[in-house]
Amino acid sequence: MLYQGSCHCGLLKFEAEGELEQVIDCNCSHCSRKGFLLWFVPRAQLKITSGEGKSTVYKFNKHKIEHHFCPTCGCQTFGFAQDKDGKEMAAVNARTLENVDLTALKKYPYDGKSA
Repeated sequence: MLYQGSCHCGLLKFEAEGELEQVIDCNCSHCSRKGFLLWFVPRAQLKITSGEGKSTVYKFNKHKIEHHFCPTCGCQTFGFAQDKDGKEMAAVNARTLENVDLTALKKYPYDGKSA
């Protein structure tokens, strides 16, 4: 299925393709403060449709994840990193997707505080 998402002001828009059935609810200092529900898809399945190159990138801790956010409204839409096997991945903030019932998704807790 193809999902569309954006930041709050609409500067950054994207499409992500895949089966959205579950999300990760991470308790690290970054994710918990922002309330992220993360859906991971291969990087090739996320296409930026508006605002390419206009996002601001934030890295913290081990600096392995590029957290992209809108410089205008501050909304974080997605991040890019590699999985443990070196595959390029996108971490989509499911809260930025249109027409998704977040209560219907299976939530998996992840202990990012200890990672």
